[in-house]
Amino acid sequence: MKKIFFSIFLAGALLSSCSMNELPTGSLSDETAIETEKDAMKFRNGIYNDIRSLTAGSVITYPDIQADQFIGTIVNGNRMGPISIGNINSSDNDLIEFWSSPYSGIAAVNYFLPKLDAVMAKPGYSQAQQFELQRYRGESHWARAYFYYLLTEKYCNSYTVIDPNTPDSGVPLIISYAPTGDYNAYKGRATLAEVYAQIESDLAQAYSDLYAYENSGVDGATANLTSNASYLSSYTVMALQARIALLKGDWATAIDKAEKVIAGPFQLSDPDEYLNMWVTDSGKELIFVPFGNLDQNGSVPATGSVWLSNSNGVFDYVPTSSVLASYDAANDIRFYSFFETNVIISDGNEFVAPTFVKFPGNPEFNTGSSNAFKNKPKPFRLSEMYLIIAEAGAMGTEGGKASDALNALRKARIDGYTDVALSGQTLLTAVREERGKELIGEGFRISDLRRWKMGFERTAAYTAEYSSLIDVLTPASVQNKYIAGDYRYLLPIPVKEIDANPQLAGHQNPGY
Repeated sequence: MKKIFFSIFLAGALLSSCSMNELPTGSLSDETAIETEKDAMKFRNGIYNDIRSLTAGSVITYPDIQADQFIGTIVNGNRMGPISIGNINSSDNDLIEFWSSPYSGIAAVNYFLPKLDAVMAKPGYSQAQQFELQRYRGESHWARAYFYYLLTEKYCNSYTVIDPNTPDSGVPLIISYAPTGDYNAYKGRATLAEVYAQIESDLAQAYSDLYAYENSGVDGATANLTSNASYLSSYTVMALQARIALLKGDWATAIDKAEKVIAGPFQLSDPDEYLNMWVTDSGKELIFVPFGNLDQNGSVPATGSVWLSNSNGVFDYVPTSSVLASYDAANDIRFYSFFETNVIISDGNEFVAPTFVKFPGNPEFNTGSSNAFKNKPKPFRLSEMYLIIAEAGAMGTEGGKASDALNALRKARIDGYTDVALSGQTLLTAVREERGKELIGEGFRISDLRRWKMGFERTAAYTAEYSSLIDVLTPASVQNKYIAGDYRYLLPIPVKEIDANPQLAGHQNPGY
């Protein structure tokens, strides 16, 4: 069968145009799909489609709705209700994509890489073309690393919480394209250490290839060594390496990689730019903003639609009172960028409520008069690099660097901020609080709480301005809480996947 037709995702990748503007149609033969540099470029663009769809939208909204920073309202029609109230099960169809979509992207990369090697081995290509093909290889290795990172974040315990060499602590590790109907050949769960080793190996290859391309002298090779880069660069590789090192507890590497990104062409945004960045998807602190325009409107995630609506008085989830209280409301630009006061309408009654507007929708993606609440993904920002240095330094032996990084970020976000000297547990607590304030809504919260070995409760003790809000909050969402080490910090492997793969039988995550 594999010699006749590809699955839908492969057809889509192969038939994306050079500018990623065309919708996929049809299917292609396995043996003739990638034979030239142009074929390779089209397939590479399809991988970028996967990257764009897996760096925003539900991938980042679900973990944060699951955690402690948002409470559901009774007007949400149970949209994302089960994840908000902690009623998570392996047959929930809404959760299947978190397993299937990364593996679909991994399969595309696994198919592409040997085909690309064959193309690169052919004679007749100019040196510039060879470097361009090497670039595609680097981008593909980065994509596979990122997809495996997503899987470990959803389905695996934290690297520093468990022994990463524990059997079945990772996810199935598949690095070659070999479709088969032989169930005995299916992969079981690897160890978490093995999956992380593969991620690090892919990122090392990605850096080598992209760095070589960027220093090749080829026309346009340095175009993405800047803020707002639409395509991957060596800086994006180091940003992911820094994130992985932090998750791994490799404090020295985390600091080293983050410092190298900070030394690059990026700057923390000033207040006005920061406020506008969330609308226009452009700012000098954005390391990577996957390419997208109105032609790709269908695959640009509507991230903001989780919190915002074109229906009058409908706001599905609102920030908790503890979230609002964590900001300096008078001076922190994030408070003005992320929150607005609006009205929830229920049974004809109006309830004044704080609402989350971090993803307000970029008008570029509106096809009519209604707001589509679509924004380009912003998966890597400079502020995260400061937070990585701050946490790694506080956890390790670089308390001075941690304090400096924390002060630098706060100074960029809080008007009139004066540096403070913190150390020990006080510093670590401050760093964790700052991470929550800066990255709210961006999909990090569940991972952070899990690796910090913390539980949570949601707070609805609002100020007098929102005193009536309690009447429109979903009681089960308010009351939901996690203990430290709660089994729900890991998603269940979809039951359909376990039924289809006998190697996964008996290896479901605990509690499901």
